Amino acid sequence: MNSKPIGLASDHAGYDLKMQIREYLDARGMSYEDFGTDSTASCDYSDFGHALGRAVDEGRVDIGIAVCGSGEGISMTLNKHQKVRAGLVWNTDVTHLIRQHNNANVIVFPGRFISKEDAYACLDEFFATPFEGGRHQARIDKIPLQ
Repeated sequence: MNSKPIGLASDHAGYDLKMQIREYLDARGMSYEDFGTDSTASCDYSDFGHALGRAVDEGRVDIGIAVCGSGEGISMTLNKHQKVRAGLVWNTDVTHLIRQHNNANVIVFPGRFISKEDAYACLDEFFATPFEGGRHQARIDKIPLQ
């Protein structure tokens, strides 16, 4: 694993799961930088998605984990950043494919719709699955705006 920290971000609806993900990372000795939020008080997912997205664009983090209520809003925000490939997941099959085919560098969870156990299983899959490359690289090269 990279020596850079893993970036974390959530809104209020994703805060509890993000804190459980911090426990997952701590238990595995994985360092992270948390870009917020720091409570369950209502807030805007875009503020924290952009903070994580900027960190990826600037190379401060290579990998990110993000959570909002549905996972959609923060995913949309993250994918506005040129170097981010954020994938919304809800099971290990989808997680495997976002890494293998899309070389996703940010995994996104729907905090209101996924259990801690399922999120942990997805994280295990995310960290264990390599990018397949080949024909998929040409597709990924077309993602950033030129």
